[in-house]
Amino acid sequence: MEIVFSVTQESDGGVVAECLSHDIITQGNNWEELRANVREAVSAYFFDQPKPAAVRLHLVRDELLAGS
Repeated sequence: MEIVFSVTQESDGGVVAECLSHDIITQGNNWEELRANVREAVSAYFFDQPKPAAVRLHLVRDELLAGS
């Protein structure tokens, strides 16, 4: 089983990851911290059941271009 997190960058530079299939949300100040926090959150969520074989972090970028 693979689970997917949608990752968005906050205006303050931090990143937030939200799992698309389970109620897991975490954040970090940078990518390295986010990866560690996702691993910890997934481990805690699945503490009494089989853990996913893979975790995918999918970066979502939202950009607004002003008209000219």
